[in-house]
Amino acid sequence: MMTKSKAVVLHSLKYGDSQLIVEMLTEALGRLTFICRIPKTAKGKVKKQFFQPLTLLDLEFDYRPSAQMQHLRDVRVWQPYESLPFDAVKLSVGLFVAEFLLYATRDEQQNVPLFQYVVNSLLWLDSSQGHFANFHLVFMIHLSRFIGFYPNVEDYQPGVYFDMRSGSFCTAVPSHRYFLRAAEAEKIGLLLRMDYPTMHLFAMSRTERNRCLDLILAYYRLHIDGFPELKSPSILRELF
Repeated sequence: MMTKSKAVVLHSLKYGDSQLIVEMLTEALGRLTFICRIPKTAKGKVKKQFFQPLTLLDLEFDYRPSAQMQHLRDVRVWQPYESLPFDAVKLSVGLFVAEFLLYATRDEQQNVPLFQYVVNSLLWLDSSQGHFANFHLVFMIHLSRFIGFYPNVEDYQPGVYFDMRSGSFCTAVPSHRYFLRAAEAEKIGLLLRMDYPTMHLFAMSRTERNRCLDLILAYYRLHIDGFPELKSPSILRELF
């Protein structure tokens, strides 16, 4: 079935002399894997740089549900970035986001609100003039709303625990070890109140920010089977 869709590139891997295997999050069908032939001449329409992580593309492809990899018929850049690929700090954040999404969206089917959230977040980061040290934290915690395990904020009050298994705040110590005590539960409550325009108003030290990063990743590992230890967080820990 001939299909058109916008897409976000998550990861690409060289396959043979002139092909790439590319993981993408698509608006029309969720996560898909494509095999893409890259012409060896500069005149070819398909460019290798189209498949850099987080590139926003317009695709046309013959969708075959039973196929492990889809074949592109046409591809072009949909929304070029102004600063994200050229700013070293933003690029480091972007590479983390791409690796995180590679595993967080692995089993996602069509989910238009999730796709729109990802794209709007990336465009916000691209246009930001600074004050984005908390971007990756806010991005991750709010993405969980679209995947299905967003924390229940209604029960938050000072001094409560946060049950990481149920994603809820509670007044009694849970019967398992996957919970946060009041001081760290408060940080989760703080993150849930942040958004991109206002997140710079919430002061956090590097130690606090890195601890929040570890806690959110642990939260995802509890809720997504096979979610691995990521390679890119070490860069963010040095930056922020």
